[in-house]
Amino acid sequence: MMKKKAFYILIIVALIFTVVTEVNAQCAMCTINAEQGVKNGNTQAAGLNTGVLYLLAIPYLLFTAVGILWYKKYRKKNVHLNMKSRPINMN
Repeated sequence: MMKKKAFYILIIVALIFTVVTEVNAQCAMCTINAEQGVKNGNTQAAGLNTGVLYLLAIPYLLFTAVGILWYKKYRKKNVHLNMKSRPINMN
């Protein structure tokens, strides 16, 4: 039951990190180049933010994939115990 809760929490956290909002976090040189490029009509500079977001998302996707593979490989299998069905006498 606890493993199931941990798995659901992991999935929720992964989904929270996959929601992409507009981000303007770039180094000073990239920001200046992108702003000057957009002002001058350069369409290549417009895709710079998207490239940064792809680079940011890749580690999260890899971590999620490794987590899912680990969970599927090492989760507990159903084990049948061959026990006698006689009642136990506790005298």
